[in-house]
Amino acid sequence: MSEVFAADAEPWWKSAVVYQVYPRSFADSDGDGIGDLPGITSRLDHLTRLGVDVLWLSPVYPSPQDDNGYDISDYQGIDPVFGTLADFDALLAAVHERGMRLVMDLVVNHTSDEHPWFTASRGQGPGGPRRDWYWWRPARPGTVPGTPGAEPNNWRSMFGGSAWEFDEASGEYYLHLFSRKQPDLNWENPEVRAAVHTMMRWWLDRGVDGFRMDVINFISKDPRLPDGRPDQTGARFADGGPHYICGPRIHEFLAETHREVVAGRPEPLLTVGEMPGVTVEEARLFTDPARAEVDMVFQFEHVSLDAGPGGKFDPRPLRLTDLKASLGGWQQGLADTGWNSLYWNNHDQPRAVSRFGDDSPAHRARSATMLATVLHLHRGTPYVYQGEELGMANAPFGAIEDFRDIESLNHYREAVAAGEDPARVLAALRARGRDNARTPMQWDGSEHAGFTTGRPWIAVNPDHKEVNAAAQLADPDSVLHHYRRLIELRHTEPAVTHGDFTMLAPEDERVYAFVRRHPGSGTELLVLGNFTGEAVTFEPPEGWAGAETLIANVPDRSPAAAAVTLSAWEARVHRRDIP
Repeated sequence: MSEVFAADAEPWWKSAVVYQVYPRSFADSDGDGIGDLPGITSRLDHLTRLGVDVLWLSPVYPSPQDDNGYDISDYQGIDPVFGTLADFDALLAAVHERGMRLVMDLVVNHTSDEHPWFTASRGQGPGGPRRDWYWWRPARPGTVPGTPGAEPNNWRSMFGGSAWEFDEASGEYYLHLFSRKQPDLNWENPEVRAAVHTMMRWWLDRGVDGFRMDVINFISKDPRLPDGRPDQTGARFADGGPHYICGPRIHEFLAETHREVVAGRPEPLLTVGEMPGVTVEEARLFTDPARAEVDMVFQFEHVSLDAGPGGKFDPRPLRLTDLKASLGGWQQGLADTGWNSLYWNNHDQPRAVSRFGDDSPAHRARSATMLATVLHLHRGTPYVYQGEELGMANAPFGAIEDFRDIESLNHYREAVAAGEDPARVLAALRARGRDNARTPMQWDGSEHAGFTTGRPWIAVNPDHKEVNAAAQLADPDSVLHHYRRLIELRHTEPAVTHGDFTMLAPEDERVYAFVRRHPGSGTELLVLGNFTGEAVTFEPPEGWAGAETLIANVPDRSPAAAAVTLSAWEARVHRRDIP
């Protein structure tokens, strides 16, 4: 940490960069084709060279793997496919030895249906002591349990179909907002909350440095569980989101969790809440330090802008003005209270260079570094998803058999059954499917990209022969080294972390431009990114002519001019003293 940042007395995570590892696809140490904890440990030098501060570890708990580990059957263990608790402790020690922190994925909206809590709840039947640890309800009055239309309400699961599963043994239904093998915990029950808090303290006592909280704003449901409003298509199941997104007790639950688990710890932690559907106004409350709920949130507004009327699998081109309005609105909304998290990619999103840039050989590196520059120069904590720092792209999945993700497989089955053209459905999955983020990390140009000596659980992207960490490490102008320079800039330039934000040219459909201003250091930064494959001329505000180029993704780093010509996918950051 620089002396400037230390003197600012701000939380450490404001100047940090987080790197997300998806363990199944990062590095395989034993040749079974699945990534594991020793594999991650063996590759930590990559993170050290990159300069990141935090490793966010996606779930490694015991799991039936119905949703790739987000269906947890034991919160206080490690799935044998990933290793052992001793392997985890070794990884944690190695992370700390390198001056980094480790954040665990916390999945407590739901468990696996194989978790002992749920097997007890299911086996005890109505009235049992653990029955109300989950959301159990009888069929609708006047219906036959287990038949279509008998579900307690009309909520649709995130993965398609009903959000309710009928249990023949007890004659009741349980709620699952995701897979039927992911029953939702009932946070109205104080015993549930206490059990979750005990588990969280167990991991913190083990030495982890915080939590990324999966769909944490879903944990409070309207206890009445009313029907969702049907859409215009007349579909049988409806969106129940208004009754569980940021529900009636969500702030109470998060404040209690902070008080019972986080407060008073000797070392400052990081808590980030993944919150689909959260608004700026709600996020201000969640991240207000005085309220002590979470440090920052993941919001989904900007990664929903290219969804058509049919949702994520009905993609449409992104309008840059929409992106500016969204990200700019969050910058403004959390400017005086709260904090932003910044991301293009994660394990649930397709690759940014394919989605928002141009993944052709001619423009891949330039567009990947432009996207990185624009994102990292915003106010907030940047998150780098594994492979993003290489410009990894979407994979050329040939057939439905090539996909592994439950969401994609369910969507294909339902869409084709409804009469949609299978080729069109496959095209949508290639563009937006979550498996794009889950192909193995591309370490080198060998047969399986250096990920495994065995057969990978999902196919390696064939472009790994050209796009890989080994090749980019040897190239000072690579995407990898541009990310390294951006991360170093955040650590050394106070305006990047602490400066305010002013959007420029909000109606420009080609250039993303903004200013970061930090009176404390007497510095202003002008950030320019060309979101097109053609040269564009942009006129900065008066006074920027002659400003030095701080970082750029083109060889020519000439000072700013009264009119700056940006080549295809060019990004540059200029610095000047505050006039």
